[in-house]
Amino acid sequence: MEAVRGGVRAVGARRLYASLPLFDADSTLVIDLSIPDGGTFVGSDGVRSYRSRFLDAWESLTTAAEPFKGGVVVIGRFIGRGAASGADVQANFTPVITMQKDKVTQVTLFQSRADALEAAGLQE
Repeated sequence: MEAVRGGVRAVGARRLYASLPLFDADSTLVIDLSIPDGGTFVGSDGVRSYRSRFLDAWESLTTAAEPFKGGVVVIGRFIGRGAASGADVQANFTPVITMQKDKVTQVTLFQSRADALEAAGLQE
């Protein structure tokens, strides 16, 4: 779970590439379509491309996350200021993380904790 926390801290610190070694080369990043720029991003290039666009959208960004339900689901929060709008934003995020052999193979990001738990086959 420390790898997951480290990955969240790296994004919050705008260190785009710091957590990429945690990901399998063929990993998949699925961003819920209710989230701006949502979609499916495949492989190292796809993950890197999404993260780069995401980070470029923020003038400032702080993230925090804690494992939930045995670490399959992570409860996170980010606080940021939009680069273009200057708007202050606070939002929750709830990724469901799949790992194999100590590498992240898939991250599915939800805004809703209930949707994330349902996707993982878990309950509150």
